[in-house]
Amino acid sequence: MNNLKAGFCRMNITPMLGIDLIGYFKTRLADGVLDELELNALALSAGDKKVLIFSLDNEGINRETIADLASAITEATGVCEDSIYIHCTHTHTGPFIKFNSEKPLEQEYYSWVRRRLCDAAVMALEDLKPARMGWAIGNAPNIAFVRRFRMKDGSVMTNPGVNNPDIVAPIGDVDERVNVLRFDREGAESIVVVNFGNHPDTVGGNKISGDWPTLMRHSFEKAIDNVKCMMFNGVQGDVNHVNVHPTGGYLNDTFNDFDDVSRGYGHTRFMGRVVAAGVMQVFDKVCYVDVDNIRSKKVTIKVPSNMPTPEQIPEAHRINDLHLAGKDSELPYKGMMLTTVVAEAGRMVKLEHGPEAFEMELTAIAIGNLVMIGLPGEPFTGIGRALKEAKGWDLVLPSCLTNGSEGYFPMQDAYDEGGYEARSSRFAAGVAEFLVKEGTKLLDSMR
Repeated sequence: MNNLKAGFCRMNITPMLGIDLIGYFKTRLADGVLDELELNALALSAGDKKVLIFSLDNEGINRETIADLASAITEATGVCEDSIYIHCTHTHTGPFIKFNSEKPLEQEYYSWVRRRLCDAAVMALEDLKPARMGWAIGNAPNIAFVRRFRMKDGSVMTNPGVNNPDIVAPIGDVDERVNVLRFDREGAESIVVVNFGNHPDTVGGNKISGDWPTLMRHSFEKAIDNVKCMMFNGVQGDVNHVNVHPTGGYLNDTFNDFDDVSRGYGHTRFMGRVVAAGVMQVFDKVCYVDVDNIRSKKVTIKVPSNMPTPEQIPEAHRINDLHLAGKDSELPYKGMMLTTVVAEAGRMVKLEHGPEAFEMELTAIAIGNLVMIGLPGEPFTGIGRALKEAKGWDLVLPSCLTNGSEGYFPMQDAYDEGGYEARSSRFAAGVAEFLVKEGTKLLDSMR
C-alpha cells in the first residue's frame, strides 16, 4: 500500500558581498555573483512519520551549527531532530555556515539562513501532497576523475597538474552512477532527487556560485516541464573534475589556476549538463514502488584523531607560522604540494594537544526500501561503493557533508601512500573502513 506524501520548498540563500569564500588555504572575499545560491527542502510523510531533507548550496556546516539548526527546525515544525537531514553541496565558491563565527558578516548570514531553513521546513510540510516514488540509476561519464596519482619518483600527489609528464597512473577509480529518485505528486510539480559524487570546485575566483550542482538543477528544470530538482553530492573526497590527459576540446572554457587545477565557469556549465543528461537518461523509465513507511535514525560514533608525534611539532609550527604571516613564498613548494604541506602543518598544530578522538553523527532516512545515508565530511569513493552494496536495499544513496563537516575520510591506502587528503585529515588511519562498518551497521538496523 502506498501512503507517501511529498512537499517541496526552495529559497534563495545568496550571501552578501564581502563574505569569505571557503575552500582554499587563502582568503577570498566575495566580489560578485555568477549564480544564486539556493536552499531546497523536501518534506516526506507516511502515516504519522515525517522527515525533512535539505540541500544547501554552501561549502559546509559544522557539527555545532547543525545542532543549533536542527533544534530550531524542530521547534518550528515539531519534526524530531533524528528526522532532519541537512546536506551541503560543498561549493567552493560559497561560504561555510557557522553560528559561532567572530566575523560580523558570517554572523549575519547565519542568522538569516537559520530563519530561511525554518521557513522552508514549514512551507515544505504545508506543501505535502499524495505522491508515488520511482527510482533509477543513470550515468554521467567522463566528468569525474581520480585526483590522486602515483608519480615517477614513487611519490603520490593530489592534483599534479594537466599533462604533467611525471604522472604514472591514477590511484583508484570513480563511480559514474547517478542515483535518481522521482516523486510524482497529485496536482503539483514532480520532485527529483539527484545523487552523484564530485568536487564542486570548478569555478575558482571570488564570485559566488553554486558550481555544477546548481547549474545541473537549472539545466534539468529547463529541459523537463513541471519539475523541481534537488542535488545531493555523493562521495567525492578523492574525486574532482580535472582530466589530466585531455584530448580534443576538453580544455575549452578553462584556465590554469594558482594551484595547477584547470577551472572555468564554462566547464562548470558543461558538468551540470552532463549530470542532468544522466538524470534524463532514466527519468521516464524509473521503477515505481509503493511506500508504506518512512524510517529515520541518527547514531553518534567516535573516531580516533590524527595527532602528530612530538618530533613533528617544531617543523609544523614553522610552516604554519610562515603561512599565517603570508610568507608561503619562503617555503620550497608550489601548486598543490604547497597546499598539502600547509594543510598538514595546520592539522598538526591544531591537534598538538588533542583531542584523541572526535564524535560525529551518521544519519539515515529510509523511504520504503530505498535509503539515504549522510556522512558528515568528505568520504573517499571506496566508502560509497561499500555502502551502496549494503544488503537488502533496492538503492542506497550516500551523501557527503550531511549533518556535519568534519574533513576528509581517506581509505587506508591513502595513509600508506601519502597525498593531500590523508596528510591533512584530522582522523587517524582506518577512518574510512570504520565508517563503512558503522554505516553498514546503521543500514542493517533500519531494514
